[in-house]
Formats: sequence, C-alpha cells, structure tokens
Amino acid sequence: MRRFVLMAVVILGAFFADAQVPTPGQFLGYPLGTQFTPHYKVVDYFKQVAATAKNVKLEQYGTTYEGRPLLMAIVASPENIGRLDEIRQHSLDMSNAKGGNTGNQPVIVWLSYNVHGNEAVSTEAAMKALYELVNNGNAQTQQWLKNTVVIIDPCLNPDGRERYVNFYNNTRSVTPNVNRWSREHNEPWPGGRANHYYFDLNRDWAWQTQKESQQRVAKYNQWMPQLHVDFHEQEIEAPYYFAPAAEPFHDAITPWQRQLQVLIGRNNAKYFDQQGWLYFTKERFDLFYPSYGDTYPMYNGAIGMTYEQGGSGRAGVAVLKKDGDTLTLTDRIAHHFTTSMSTVEVASQQAEKIISEYKQYFEAAQKTPQGGYKSYVVKAGGNTEKLNTLAELLRKNNIAFGFGANAGSASGFNYFTGKTETFTIDKEDLVINAYQPHSNMLRVLFEPVSHLTDSVTYDITAWALPYAYGLTSYAVKQPLTPATDAPAVRNNTTLSIQQPYAYLAKWNSVRDVKFLSALLQNDIKVRFTETPFTAGGKDFPAGTLIITRSGNTAKGDQFDRFITMQANHFKISLEAVATGFVDKGMDFGSDKIRFIRKPEVTLLAGRGISSLGMGEIWHFFEQQLDFPVTVVDERNVDDINWDRTDVLILADGDYKMFEDKAATDKLKEWVNNGGKLIALEGAAAQVAGAEWGIKLKKEEEKDKDAKEKAVAAHPYDAVKPYANRERESIKQFIPGAIYKVQLDTTHPLAFGYPALYYTLKQDAHLYEFIESGGWNVGVLKKDSYLTGFVGASTRQQLKDGLLFGVKEIGNGSVIILADNPLFRSFWENGKLLFSNAVFLVGQ
Repeated sequence: MRRFVLMAVVILGAFFADAQVPTPGQFLGYPLGTQFTPHYKVVDYFKQVAATAKNVKLEQYGTTYEGRPLLMAIVASPENIGRLDEIRQHSLDMSNAKGGNTGNQPVIVWLSYNVHGNEAVSTEAAMKALYELVNNGNAQTQQWLKNTVVIIDPCLNPDGRERYVNFYNNTRSVTPNVNRWSREHNEPWPGGRANHYYFDLNRDWAWQTQKESQQRVAKYNQWMPQLHVDFHEQEIEAPYYFAPAAEPFHDAITPWQRQLQVLIGRNNAKYFDQQGWLYFTKERFDLFYPSYGDTYPMYNGAIGMTYEQGGSGRAGVAVLKKDGDTLTLTDRIAHHFTTSMSTVEVASQQAEKIISEYKQYFEAAQKTPQGGYKSYVVKAGGNTEKLNTLAELLRKNNIAFGFGANAGSASGFNYFTGKTETFTIDKEDLVINAYQPHSNMLRVLFEPVSHLTDSVTYDITAWALPYAYGLTSYAVKQPLTPATDAPAVRNNTTLSIQQPYAYLAKWNSVRDVKFLSALLQNDIKVRFTETPFTAGGKDFPAGTLIITRSGNTAKGDQFDRFITMQANHFKISLEAVATGFVDKGMDFGSDKIRFIRKPEVTLLAGRGISSLGMGEIWHFFEQQLDFPVTVVDERNVDDINWDRTDVLILADGDYKMFEDKAATDKLKEWVNNGGKLIALEGAAAQVAGAEWGIKLKKEEEKDKDAKEKAVAAHPYDAVKPYANRERESIKQFIPGAIYKVQLDTTHPLAFGYPALYYTLKQDAHLYEFIESGGWNVGVLKKDSYLTGFVGASTRQQLKDGLLFGVKEIGNGSVIILADNPLFRSFWENGKLLFSNAVFLVGQ
C-alpha cells in the first residue's frame, strides 16, 4: 500500500512538474544570452508556453515572404483571458468614438520586438518577458495583469532576423571574439536589418507596402492598443535610449501623450539607476515622420515609444567597447526586459487615466479636429485607377471617406498651385471630412506643410499624399459632407465590336503597367503611340497602348477573350476600334506607333549598393508588376550575357565597375549596341563622373564669387561655437523635401503625366542640361521648392538643372533618375516614371 501511495505521489508530482511553464533556458537547452535563437525555436517556445499556461492565447496573424509565421501572444489575468474579444471590441469602439462605460476596461499594452532583423536581442528579451508575465510565482506581473492585457509580438521581421542569426551562428568562434574587426562582427551584404525585399519595416507602418506590415497593422487596428513599444538597437557605444522622445514632436501629439512618455521614462530610469546602467532621453529619436512604430501609434491615440539598446548587428554575443567594457548579449537582454516590465508597470498604475484619455482623444478628434483644414478633396481627373489605390491606403489606416455628391463647388488650397481657388467637386472625386475619430492621422498624411519645432530630424520631413500620388487635391477650411454611395463601379469590359481591329488602353497608372506586363509575358504584341490621336470620336493621349489583331493571330480565338479577361482583372478600361485609320493623328501603321519588345531586365546587387534602393526595384518587379528581373551580384558582372540583356538597372550605390576602365568600356559598348542603362541617385552621379556626356551641376561661379565677397566682408562669420556644430551641419541637410519638376510630356519617359511631377528630394544632386544627343525630360527651375526641410546652402543649389534625362549613345540610351521614384514603394506617382524608363524609352 505504501509503495502504491509513493508511486501515486511520484506520478502526481510529475504531472504538476509537466504543467509548469518552462523558462526559456529550460526549453532551449541553453541560458538566454549565450547564443542567438533561431526563429523556429522561438516559435516552438511560444507554442509551449501557450499550451502550458492558462492565461495566454497565441495567434498566428500571418506569414513572411519566405513563409515564416508571424505570431502574437496575448497575456491577461485569468479573469480577462476568457473575455479578450470583449476587451478588444471595447478598445476598438473607443477608437471609433463609441466608447461607452470604461469601468472594467484593462489597458492594452503591445510590445513589438525585432522589427530590424539584426537588432536581434529583442526576440531573446521577448521570450524572457513572456515567461515572467505568465509565471504565477511572479507576484508583481500577476498584479499588473489585473488591469492590463499585454500583447507580445516576438519578431516583426523573421526573414531579416534569420538572415542575421544564420550568419552569426555560422561564423562565431567557440569563445565569442570580442574584437569588432573579427568576422563574426561584420555581416556580409545586405545584412539582416531589412526584410526579404530589403525594406525597412520600421518605415512602413502607414504605407503598408510589405506583406509583414500589411498583416501586422491590420491586426493592430483590430485591437487599437493604448500603449505600444518598438524595441531596437543602435551603435555599440551608445547607452540605452528610452522616452521621452526628442524634438520635433508633431503638434498633433497631445499634452497627455507627452506626459505619459515622461512618466514611463522616469520609471525606466528608476530601474536603470538601481543597476547603474547608462541611458539617455530626449535626443536623436523624434516623433514626426508618421510611419514609425512609435509615431503611427501616437497618431492613432496610443502612447508610442522607441527603446534603443546599444549593440545591433556588430555586437554579436560579446563585443569590446572603446571604454574597455565588454557588452554582452546577456546585458542587452536584461536592459530590454527591464524596460518591457517597467512599461507594463506604469500602464497598470495609470490604467484608469490612460483609458480615460484614450477615449477622449477620439471623441475630441471627431468633434473638434485639429488643424485649419476641415475637409480634403482629391480629384479623380480621369485617373480612377490611381484614386482607387489612394482610397485603399485610407481604408488600411481607418480613415473614413466618401465621394462627391451631386456636382457642386467649393473653395480650398490647391496643393499643386499653392493658391486658394474655387473648384468643382465631381461625383468620382474623393471627399474626406475631418470630423471623424481618425482625423489626426488624416491631418498628418494630408497637411500641405507640417510645422517643424526642430529642424534636426531623423527622417523625411514631407510626405503629403496628394504629392506622393500626383493627384490634384484641395484642402478646405469648411466641412464637406461626402456622398454615402460610391460612384458606380466599372463593369467588366463588354465590347460592341466583335473581333475589333485593335484594343486601346490609356496609360496613366501602375495598373496599366501591370496589364502590359501580363500581356508581354503571354507573348501578346503591344504597341504604344508617341503622339496623341483621336479614334471613334474619342481622344487618346501619348503613351496609349495599342493591341492590334495583326501580329497576334497565333492566339486564334483566344486572343479577344484573353485581352478582355486581363483588362477586367486589372480593372482597365478598354476601347475597341474597327479600323487602324484614325480620325486625327497618326494611323496605327505610322512610325510614331512604337512596338514594345519584352525587355530582359538585369538588376545589380552586392556590396556598396544600397540594399534599400535595390530592394525597392526588386520588389516592384516581382510583387507589383509580376515581371521577371535577373538579379546579379556586381562581382559577377563579367558573367552577364550582354546579348541577352536589354535593360541594366543601377540602384543607388557605389559601383566598383566604374573604377575599372575595361569594365566601363564594355558597358559603353553594350549601350552603344542598343542597351539601356537606368541609373538612380548615387549611381547616376557615378555615371556623370565617367564621361558619358552627362555632368553633375556645379556651383555657379557667381554664387562662388558672392560667397567669397561675403567671407571677405565678414571674416569672423567662420568662427562658430562648437556647441552649435549640429545646427551648422544642417545647412547642407535635406532629409526629404518635395520639389515640383517641369516635365517634357512629349517624351516617352514622361508619358502618362501632366506638365508637373512632384519629387521627394533627399540630396543636392542636380545635373547640367544635356545640350545635344539627349533629352532634358524633368528639370528643376527657380522656385521649385514646395515643402519639407532643406538646409539654406542646399536650397540655394537646387535650381536650374536636370533631374530626369535621357542621353542617347549610339543605338542605346542612358537614363538618369537623380531622385528615387520608387522611394519606400509609397511614392506612388513615381512608379509610372520608372516603368516608362523600363518599357517605353528607346523602343
């Protein structure tokens, strides 16, 4: 009997032991901080905790481009875990100004780790944070959970992190080498910071161009938390950074949001002081650009914060600092874990005030929206495809909108002319009333000029969507009521002409490029017109695609069905004509009607090349156009089969081949024989320095003379205080400002555009006008600046020069794009310009 009881006790003890939540170290088989954990093991640990603990729910909200799961663990008290949907819905209701009673509503704290893959300590700290929140033996965390719900996303960027972890675990020494020049402290290109397509996911919250961002922000907007923390790393020598943030704060941020940042910062400081850990606040990391993991929550009523640990990809498991101390992964985990718990603590302490202020934030936004403009009207202007793309972005950001009611008129600020004008509102136009719960985000995305409280900023300073989308828009000081019904949706293409002579599709949006891509890949022969024409009583602009039956007869009976099917898929308005004899302009057999060859496109990658710039191009071809591109490491450029290459694209970067005369001569020979070279940003500057007939614009002699005279007249102006060095440096600074560009709309590079294009300028590069053998397609004239910060010296330089041009060399061409038309994939209006360079120029 005694033996039976003893066995029962052993079995019962084993049962309870199995029911205990394992620490990360127990589950992984090594102490946290001794190595980096592969993503699949992190996933397995979160699954184990969810299977063992009763107060956590694990949800997979998506997958990455490489197929890795995206997870969120929701931790709550035993009383709240069963009513999570009620809590979520109540938070959502508050964000829609439908709050009701907030008496038993807990604060929702969302902790986001590892948005930058090689800032890999975050995910390690996430496992420790999860354990302590579900650990019943931790009285503090269990007390906090009585009025908080904590959401943990252990890794926002699994693909980038795995790239880093694989590198580090494959190269590290048995005993970590602390010398930062050792191999384990130097990642190969492109590094692990960005996602699969080398996008910085921390700049993508508002734009949601990437798969990870789209899935995460959709889930975020279903919960609408009250606090959000984004965990990062910075350079090795830097002490820990936490809120309050640096200026500039956007003035849409409320006093309460500032106040709670300070409260949380002081609480973090209390714990860091106890340990003697160094930290800083109120420097470097500002709250202005709207697409960060701290600003996006701020503009959505939450308290958003960035926490930055020293280390990042170069730190590894251990690295020697300049002060002689060794920074370890264990140290870094401890710091991020401490701020994680400290934030939850303050949320619990301030729960009632946080919920009250959150509710009032959206009620005030709906009743008394900030800013001088109370409505915005975006004109369709014959480009409903682009307008629909903007409408989709507004939906993703919870911004309510409608369309024009019966045709009327209003008065408002015209973004493109800079003047207040009377305009007509058409039924197809977007009308956005600022009297809505999400009016602060609306204001931030649409305001023509954002007020900068400090010119030293961390990112671009201008992004107004009318410029980014190239759609004529008006900011109106009075509220406008949009129509509740959307305009009639275009029905599927039905043609009155059976087996027409040709199909016509206007060219003015990315959807048109996608349509062309699908046709070319299915061996459909397509042409475009270099000049406007009129057919069947309708006008068609330059760039219009012409798909003739002639040349496509091999498709037989499937030709018409395929064309209309693709047009319907991409929502393209097709016109059918029964003859190639036009009413006005050039007939379809004219040499002004150009045949579009399916181009074989090569994109260079590798060390020295901007991974962000290259990734934007790669993503554009693969994920937006569904068009093949061959990516080649620059080290292997000699292996390229030039006879099978039509287009070579150089993203921003420093290309070694321009230092090799033989390689440069070979490239020139290829262009001369019919190749097309497209060079962007820094690559364009390298081309200009390699005797291709393109030259960077230098400072004008009269400006130099004026400077010399000013120096002679005021010699002591050069004597400046050391303390002002940061302010002095920004005279040449242009973090991102918007300029208007005059276009030659008769050139194929500018087809589909009006006379003005709006560019995001991030450097002072400008080129001399091409005097012969080429075309000055996009130029900056005097007074081209619109909005955003530009240093005084740089602003003086940016005038009277070339931004976008085509230099013809033999049978080929070199296309210069001084600015990046694909910037972060949110500068929607630039995508057609880049597509023109690839598909239309030189045909």
